[in-house]
Amino acid sequence: MFGGAGRAYDRALTVFSPEGRLFQVEYALEAVRRGTLAIAVKSNEDVCLAAQIKIASVLMDPDSIDKIFQIDDHIGVAISGLHADSRALINYARVQAQSFRLTYDEPVRLNMLTKAIADLKQQYTQFGGVRPWGCALFFIGIDAISPQIYTTSPSGIYRSFKAYALGSGEATAREYLTDNYKENLTFEELVKLTLNALKESIDEDATRDNIRLAWVKGEDKKFYMCSKDDVEKYLNLLT
Repeated sequence: MFGGAGRAYDRALTVFSPEGRLFQVEYALEAVRRGTLAIAVKSNEDVCLAAQIKIASVLMDPDSIDKIFQIDDHIGVAISGLHADSRALINYARVQAQSFRLTYDEPVRLNMLTKAIADLKQQYTQFGGVRPWGCALFFIGIDAISPQIYTTSPSGIYRSFKAYALGSGEATAREYLTDNYKENLTFEELVKLTLNALKESIDEDATRDNIRLAWVKGEDKKFYMCSKDDVEKYLNLLT
């Protein structure tokens, strides 16, 4: 009965299949899995974020490709999936962070910001005439609680991690992190672990041009986006 009409359930966002699935949301999740790889790792004091960019043509300027963005002084984010969707959500996140600062005169807590993004994403899974956001946002930050890593899914789910990977090659990267992660990492060890996990999980050589690196240190709680020279220095330290 359902064999010939099975695909009919992916034509409308709000219709569940007989198995209880929302196919449009699953397609959005697949867009995330096909995105370039991003990895975040936190220690007791610091948190680091690395991401791969795809240079589609030798004629393309690699400096024009953004994968990691700053949201507030203490928060950064990597994107996986559709870049256009991601940019819209990043602008929304920036407004929410500034609104919180103006209202309460203190930096926004990352779990509150992530929940606001996840709530918006969830709304786009339950109404007709719209489609799910085809991206995941991968937040890092240090707030009044501690170093934090959060992910948001097109389905509206958000979760906190000690170390995580999103995008193409995520399974390999998560396995590497599971085998090598420790909570008491020094800052140098933290950066090396993040870059090693990325290097071992992508299908090309890691270079200063195709890797983006950022971190937030516990000593100042400021988001820092690395230069190409910084990236090259740490790549040269990898074994």
